[in-house]
Amino acid sequence: MASIGKLNRHQARTAYLFITPTMLLFLAFTVIPVVMALYLSFTNYDVVSRMDFVGIDNYKRLVDDVLFWQTFKNVCYYAVIFIPLNILISLLLALLLNFKRFGVKLFRTMNYLPTLTSAVAAATVWIWLLHPEFGLINNILSYFGILGPAWLAQTETAMFSIIMVTLWQSVGSNMVIYIAGLQGVPDYLYESAKLDGATAFDRFRFITWPQLRPTTFLVSTMSIIGALQLFDQAFVLTQGGPGNVTKTPVYLIYQQGFNQLQMGYASAQAFILAIAILIFSFINMRVNKSEESIV
Repeated sequence: MASIGKLNRHQARTAYLFITPTMLLFLAFTVIPVVMALYLSFTNYDVVSRMDFVGIDNYKRLVDDVLFWQTFKNVCYYAVIFIPLNILISLLLALLLNFKRFGVKLFRTMNYLPTLTSAVAAATVWIWLLHPEFGLINNILSYFGILGPAWLAQTETAMFSIIMVTLWQSVGSNMVIYIAGLQGVPDYLYESAKLDGATAFDRFRFITWPQLRPTTFLVSTMSIIGALQLFDQAFVLTQGGPGNVTKTPVYLIYQQGFNQLQMGYASAQAFILAIAILIFSFINMRVNKSEESIV
């Protein structure tokens, strides 16, 4: 027993030795910056003048900040359209490519490649594709007698354009996650259902979809977090315009902190955004649990 105890202590020390560098990096680059940002949110820090403690004045200012709440409205509109489409398209691609046939791996790779591109680089390419006069999309529409809009300059189409670009870049990674989930569904469930005369739709409804609930929860949670943190595409494609209809909370935080140097106020905005992400993620978790209990 004594030797077992010594072995366990030795294993514990070895484990601590291996995780210490990671924990130190996490402390230095995550915990300490978050704590410092929380402190700054209660100050008037602006880089130039002397920093003073102002209590909750920054948070009081947020209550009456119309632009800040408009950015939340914008990102909620984006999320309501983006998240369902992201899940639907990713799942459909996974269902279509979840077979061991010649050429399937090539199609999987083609659908996954956009995920590997930089968001800024991809958005830059899409600026050309969506150009009202020289863009490929409007040129294609013109062959059918359709006058394409100024996708990024009109309030009606600017957010839709961002949704289209982010979908193009994100469905590939979620497709891979869904394929992994599909391959984890036991084959005997489908075989038993076929013997009972279940149709393909019945097999999807009663076997595939319930088995994919944990996968869908993962995809939806990542989509919620990504939607609320939208920045790159809005920054490169539209710069928050036209008329602030595509300005997002993260974009506004960036402007407040680095353009206007209001670091204290930007930190307060960032913590309100973090709380919103936690709330929406918690709601998603509760909805997922309630659906599991029904199943």
